[in-house]
Amino acid sequence: MEWVDTHTHLNDAKFRGQEKDVVERARAAGVTRLINMGDTLESSERAVELAGAFDGVYAGVGIHPEEAFPMTGRDDDVLAAWTDMPRVVAIGEIGLDYYWEKDSDKRSLQQQIFIRQLDLARQLHLPVCIHDREAHGDTLAILKREGRGLSGVLHCFSGSWEMAQELLKMGWYLGVDGPLTFKHAARLPEIVRQMPLERLLLETDAPYMAPAPMRGKQNEPAFVRFIAEKVAEIKGISLGEVAEQTSRNAEDLYGLTSDGMT
Repeated sequence: MEWVDTHTHLNDAKFRGQEKDVVERARAAGVTRLINMGDTLESSERAVELAGAFDGVYAGVGIHPEEAFPMTGRDDDVLAAWTDMPRVVAIGEIGLDYYWEKDSDKRSLQQQIFIRQLDLARQLHLPVCIHDREAHGDTLAILKREGRGLSGVLHCFSGSWEMAQELLKMGWYLGVDGPLTFKHAARLPEIVRQMPLERLLLETDAPYMAPAPMRGKQNEPAFVRFIAEKVAEIKGISLGEVAEQTSRNAEDLYGLTSDGMT
């Protein structure tokens, strides 16, 4: 079986100097392709570099809401130029994070750069990877208003079944990560049970949120299988079916090749 980790951060400082070993461990575990998501200009540049250095490694470029700053046309141009590079497949990770940010003006700035990057993705004909933490209402409202003509995924989905239904009707994907495997996972397992497998993506968000039974360790792409095993258990299907369909989903959304070479 082969896997795609559609959201990781090999570009994170915690992996510095270990990238080759992490990629090799992922391949040994059957993870043939992975996507590094940027969260700053610096990390986006690093994601692009890694995509050029390793077969099967792809990149997203974007500004995370926790890193929000007043973007200019020059910043747009920098992000757009990176998307011309090989294996840069998305604008992401972008979105809203109200968990950490309580200031109304700074939340407004998050919304502004979120909308700006959605528009950039539309112009570039690229999918988007959305971060949504404690901002479900505003995230959904912005996607309904500003996300027309776009495709993408709600990374590490944490919303309600009602929100999931709205997103699925709009053609969006939902990404699931380590929290799906946690002992006290609340509504997410039921959402996974009810949603179509054709709209689900596997993610690790490494080096964060390691799945059970790896909790307490630094997460990495090789661990994506543990999330897949939980999906198979919840939905009562074979692990092979999860591997095949989620890989196809990643290929459809991000335009990945089956061999990860281009």
